[in-house]
Amino acid sequence: MSIISKDIQKAITLLTNDELVAIPTETVYGLAGNIFSEKAIHKIFATKKRPFFNPLIVHVASVNALKDIVAEIPEKAMLLAEAFWPGSMTLVLKKSSKIPDLITASKDTVAVRVPNHVVTLELLEKLPFPLAAPSANPFGSISPTKPLHVENYFKEHIKMVLDGGNCKNGIESTIIGFENDNPIIYRLGALAVEDIEAVVGKISIKNKEENSPDAPGMLARHYAPTTKTILVTDVAAEVEKNKGKKIGILVFKDSLSNDAVTEIVLSNKGLLEEAAANLYDAMHALDHQNLEVIIAEKLPNYGLGKSMNDRLQRATFSV
Repeated sequence: MSIISKDIQKAITLLTNDELVAIPTETVYGLAGNIFSEKAIHKIFATKKRPFFNPLIVHVASVNALKDIVAEIPEKAMLLAEAFWPGSMTLVLKKSSKIPDLITASKDTVAVRVPNHVVTLELLEKLPFPLAAPSANPFGSISPTKPLHVENYFKEHIKMVLDGGNCKNGIESTIIGFENDNPIIYRLGALAVEDIEAVVGKISIKNKEENSPDAPGMLARHYAPTTKTILVTDVAAEVEKNKGKKIGILVFKDSLSNDAVTEIVLSNKGLLEEAAANLYDAMHALDHQNLEVIIAEKLPNYGLGKSMNDRLQRATFSV
C-alpha cells in the first residue's frame, strides 16, 4: 500500500505524535519532524543514516516566526528574508536558547527558512511547532523531487509522504551564513548568487567543510547515484573512452544522438531553471537503468548552472 497521501490532517496527527512525514517544498522533499521532539529528531538521523555533526534546517511559516528561533538578526539577513522568503534560501543565524543542540550539531547557530510551497506553508501554519526537514533521502544519496522518489527510499521506514506534486525548483535551497555580519554562501542552491548580490552586494562562497560543517550540503561527496558517475566538458569524447560499456549520459541542451547510450537532456530550450528542476529526477532515472557508468556534462558556470555543477561535482568522480 502506498504511503503517499494529500491528507494534511493525517500529517498533523503523525507529526504531533513524534512521527516523521516527508513534506514537499519548492526545492526538494524534506523528511520532517517536530524540532522540539527529541524522539522525532533522533528518528530523522536514524532514518537517513545521517551523522549527528551535520546540522538540520528548521522550516517555519513566515518571517515573523524568526523571533522564536534566533537570538539576533543582522540587517543584511532581514534584507534577504524580505527579498526571498517564502523561497529557496536558508539563513544561518545565532540561535535562540529554545533550539535543541541536536538540531544544530551543538553549534550556536541555527539554519532556518520559509519554504515556498502552498501545501507545506498550510501545514506549518496549522502546527504549533516548526519542522526540521533535511532532504528525504538516505544520507549522501540523490535528493527526491517527487513523492515516488521518497516512497522508493523510505516505504518501510515512515508512515506518510505528503503529496505536493513535483518540486518546481528541483535543487536544495541556497544557504547563507554571516561572519562579522557579512553574508557568506555555505551552500550553492536554487537561488542564484547573482540574485543574492543584487540585494546585499558582493558575497563570498565557503561551501566545503568535511569535519564540522556550518550547514548541510558542505561535504565533498553527496547527492550521489549508486552508479559510477563522471563529470566532463566533452561528453562525446568520454563516451568514446567508455565504448563497450552500458552508458548513460546527462546533457544540458544538445542531444548526442548516439543510439549506443541512454540519454537524458535536461532542457531542450537551454533554460537553466528547467534544467535544475529536472536534474535530480534525471539522476534517479539513469541510476535505475542498470548502467555501468553515467557521464554528466558540466553546465554553464553562472546562475543556477553554478549550483548544478556543485551538485554534480559532489555526486561524481571528476576527471
